[in-house]
Amino acid sequence: MAGPAVGLSSPLPRDEAEVDVIVADPRWHGAVPRVGALVQRAARAAWEASGPAPITIVLGSDRTIRRLNARHRNKNKPTNVLTFEYPAGQPGGDVMIALDTVRREARAAGRPIRHHLMHLVVHGILHLRGHDHHQAGEARQMEMEESRILGRLAVPNPWKNRTGMAGGDQ
Repeated sequence: MAGPAVGLSSPLPRDEAEVDVIVADPRWHGAVPRVGALVQRAARAAWEASGPAPITIVLGSDRTIRRLNARHRNKNKPTNVLTFEYPAGQPGGDVMIALDTVRREARAAGRPIRHHLMHLVVHGILHLRGHDHHQAGEARQMEMEESRILGRLAVPNPWKNRTGMAGGDQ
């Protein structure tokens, strides 16, 4: 995947993630103003004081995410977000987000695409921090943490008046 990375201009405090954003699908720039800075802000808020870690967030197309989903999860369809943890004992990981799916879900939920994107960044980072949503209790705990982080980012709670979307099917 190619695309410009949004780098950091100054060293980070020791407890923050080093977040690289790769805009692999240039349509993201037209869909969300200042997309790189927005994604970095959401990722750092979600990682908050979890220790230093490299995190790469790739903003791609449905086609790219579909291929990765097929290869790694045997699901030949796009999904909104895929998270890839580094090997055990290594903090950080990669988060991949699909533009067309995000647009479709945001429109269906009546939410701005930037809010849905921030939600999915937070969701992916929480997976890197060890959260999951396969059991009802885990899902509720993850939703509450997402809502708390998004509230600090001035993003409305995505779990109020939900219409069946959010968080994907990682």
